[in-house]
Amino acid sequence: MNTRTKIYFASDFHLGTPSYEASRVREDKIIRWLDQISVDAKELFLVGDIFDFWFEYKAAIPKGFIRFQGKIASLVDSGIKVHFFIGNHDMWMFDYFPQELGIIMHRKEQAFSFFGKAIFIGHGDGLGPGDSGYKFIKKVFASPFLQWMFARLHPNLGIGIANYWSRKSRAKEKEPQVFLGEEKEWLIDYCKEISKEQHYEYMIFGHRHLPIEFDLKNGGRYINLGDWLNHFTYGVLDKEGFKLNKFESK
Repeated sequence: MNTRTKIYFASDFHLGTPSYEASRVREDKIIRWLDQISVDAKELFLVGDIFDFWFEYKAAIPKGFIRFQGKIASLVDSGIKVHFFIGNHDMWMFDYFPQELGIIMHRKEQAFSFFGKAIFIGHGDGLGPGDSGYKFIKKVFASPFLQWMFARLHPNLGIGIANYWSRKSRAKEKEPQVFLGEEKEWLIDYCKEISKEQHYEYMIFGHRHLPIEFDLKNGGRYINLGDWLNHFTYGVLDKEGFKLNKFESK
């Protein structure tokens, strides 16, 4: 009897921040969660910003996270499909994870169908109205020429600069994330626009670092998966519907 009937979702692990020690504790917690879901998971969606920074050189990758990578490889080898949506912190991922770990890489938002329900999934950065400054920067960082230029830096220098920049950016985020209201949540606006063309039962994103379940007027639901820096939340979908849960709440 097939016991693997559930679809799991998580985002924003930000492995690597704010320190090696803190990241290792979080990595161990993620491994415990992956061990737990491996019993009944049919597919797993990692919805971006799994790493606080990632850049693949032709013959080198960032140091660390080996336990996480090994666990993902083990899940894939056991028959669980693992999907990876790149986020704004790990957008410089290329072919290493598909080749070495067997994951399915997604660079854009994508629609799926599970249990007869239409599902729309994406990391969430740069979507919806506003934030024109970030949208411009995202285009710059997605430039193949910029990626080629960065690859010319020695890994010690390139990864060092990127990690410093990432830590400085994280240090500025002092205020706790709060729900801003329907009119100010850009991803809600984005969901409303997308829903005009196609109805989705669930529209699932990360990036926001805040667990959110918001019922749209067309009968769909916007879900934000939260993060594993503060909330340790994840989603699970089965034939009964979608639930947003917290791991090791005690």
